Amino acid sequence: MNDLTRLRLTVSAVALLLLSSVAQANLYRYTDESGQVVISNTIPQEASKRGYDILNSQGRVIETVDPAPTAEEIAAREARERRQEEEARRRELDKKLLERFSHPDEAVRAMYRKVRELRGLSQLKRGNISVIESQLDTEQSKAADRERSGQKIPEATLKKIRRLESNIRDIEREINAQEAEIDAVKDQFVRDIERLETITGKARTLPLEVSPEDREN
Repeated sequence: MNDLTRLRLTVSAVALLLLSSVAQANLYRYTDESGQVVISNTIPQEASKRGYDILNSQGRVIETVDPAPTAEEIAAREARERRQEEEARRRELDKKLLERFSHPDEAVRAMYRKVRELRGLSQLKRGNISVIESQLDTEQSKAADRERSGQKIPEATLKKIRRLESNIRDIEREINAQEAEIDAVKDQFVRDIERLETITGKARTLPLEVSPEDREN
């Protein structure tokens, strides 16, 4: 076999490979901007966003690519996902709520106990204020007596008075914070009680207002 023959055979083999590759190449069918259906071995990026079909060498559809979602569709999907997440969260909260209470009245009694506990702590703090106020009155009386007699009030006495006044202010702030906590606890219990009425189909029979009588139950 001479060189010319070998060259011809090589060129023929390459040509056959190229023809085979072209025959196996996929085509794209899409709609252009004017609404015309186009079949091509390439697809513009803008056209791909509108969706397209992938065809084999025989012109059969082997895959369909959906259009890219619009901004409205994305927003609707995200809203749907948020609703699903919220529903799942609500189901989990309902499950935990039912593990604690089987009837709304059980939650009402739990609210009474919690409020009674917090109010008891506030009463203790008010008792502490009364004790400190008594100490403060004593120190202030001593200071006033020294002033009336023309004596200088010792710095230690003045420091003690300031410290006692500061202690009273601190405890008053704690009491105010505890009162806010009581309101928050009651609000949460009320929401839980109302939710229990919904998911159990049972109505509470006890009042939501924590009266003195209820505090003892």
